[in-house]
Amino acid sequence: MEVQSSTAKETVFHALKYALFSSSAALIEFGSENLLEFAWRQLKHVEEAPYWPCYLPALILSVLWNFTINRNLNFKSANNVPVAMLKVLGYYLVFTPVSTLWGAALDTIGWNHNLILILTILANGITEFLFFRFVVFRNSINTRVKN
Repeated sequence: MEVQSSTAKETVFHALKYALFSSSAALIEFGSENLLEFAWRQLKHVEEAPYWPCYLPALILSVLWNFTINRNLNFKSANNVPVAMLKVLGYYLVFTPVSTLWGAALDTIGWNHNLILILTILANGITEFLFFRFVVFRNSINTRVKN
C-alpha cells in the first residue's frame, strides 16, 4: 500500500478533528484531576492537595483515551500499535517530568490548580498533535482498512 503525503488542507482538517476529539481527553483529565484532588483533601483532612499526585494519574487516563480515539477516528492509522505507543511513551518521557515540575513550581508559588491544569492541557494538546501528526502517524494516516 502506497502512503500518500497529506496536503496542508488535510493537516488542518486533522488538527481540527484532533482538537475536537482531544477535548474529551481534556475533560477526562480535568475531571479526574479534580476528583483526585477532592478525594485527597477528604482522606488527608487538608484544605489543599499537592498538585502532582492528582495530575499524574489524570494525565495517564487522558493519554490512553486520546491515543486510542485519535488513532482510530482521526488519523485512521493501521500502524503497529505497540510501536506507536512506544513513540508516544517517548513523547511523555519528556512532557511528563517537564509539566509535572512546572505544575509543582506554579503550585508552590500559589497558582490555582485549575489554571495550571488548563495551561498544561493546552500545551500538551498543541505539542502532542504535532508529535502525533509528524512522528507517530507520519506515514500511516488513512491506512486502516474498514471492516
